[in-house]
Amino acid sequence: MNKLFTIPLSGLYKTGVYLRHVLYDQHLLLSHAVEVPTICVGNLAVGGTGKTPMTAYIVQLLLDNGYHPAVLSRGYKRKTRGFVMADSYSTVNTIGDEAMQMHRAFPDVPVAVCENRVRGVKQLKRQFDNIDVIVLDDALQHRAIRCGFHVLLTPYDRLYIDDHMLPWGRLRDLPSRALKVETVVVTKCPEGIQPIDMRVVDNRLHLPSYQQLHFAGIAYAPMEQEGVPLVLCGIAHPEYMMDHVRQQYPNAELMAYPDHHRYNAKDIDRILEAAKNFDFVLTTEKDLQRLRTTALVERLQAQGKRLIALPIRTRFYTPHENFDRQILTYVRENKKR
Repeated sequence: MNKLFTIPLSGLYKTGVYLRHVLYDQHLLLSHAVEVPTICVGNLAVGGTGKTPMTAYIVQLLLDNGYHPAVLSRGYKRKTRGFVMADSYSTVNTIGDEAMQMHRAFPDVPVAVCENRVRGVKQLKRQFDNIDVIVLDDALQHRAIRCGFHVLLTPYDRLYIDDHMLPWGRLRDLPSRALKVETVVVTKCPEGIQPIDMRVVDNRLHLPSYQQLHFAGIAYAPMEQEGVPLVLCGIAHPEYMMDHVRQQYPNAELMAYPDHHRYNAKDIDRILEAAKNFDFVLTTEKDLQRLRTTALVERLQAQGKRLIALPIRTRFYTPHENFDRQILTYVRENKKR
């Protein structure tokens, strides 16, 4: 689409989003409070900002401090509807790739999906009496639920203040909504980011005094596999992963698909043909959940090659204790006694 044509469409979209918020602000659309502390991890833009690793970071933080968290998400691109709990029979078709990744990372933590977040929270509490905090993955735009604490993520190389509303830019919500959150995390910061760079971003965002600003990046697990990989992924911004991989494997090549891509038989044939020229296939943890439902693993093994997922986690460049304290203080002060 010609960029000039997207500008008026962006204006129409912005108007629609603004009117929706007015309806909520005037209580013509209702927001529901829930009886359990809720932490919303979200962003203003479409595409990857690191929500899943941040959600995992918060869940691990809560577990380490003796809490009993649960995770609730929409279950993007799943083939089911309504409330669905993750269990030993779950696949990306029943709960989506992000929820599946969380379930595999935390098998003892209740993980559920539901389009209606209010109904999902109530159902989780009904099934698990010991839950004392629920982490909502990608729920910033779901104003039907009144979350207690909001974590807004924005990528270092495209801050929300530098972006435009869809379809001209990538924003799906108004930049002014950033004023409603408790903390902002600038994600995907470059390794070795300097304090002066952080101050520049801090000055540009100009957050009010009631908000805290943190800086974080993606930390990848070390790779021990020898050879040259074919990097296979269907994520929003594969360049971050490729920059890291090429530090160890300069001759690695990327085979990229759209975000949340569902791999079909033709895709698998193409991947296998390309893999003949490489020693192994490297993918993301999120892609691995979708690839498990295909024949890729078995057919690669027949070629004598492996499919390996590259684990990632959130790494703070500002003191993580400040972020941790915010989360834990909120939960402690709002936990139902």
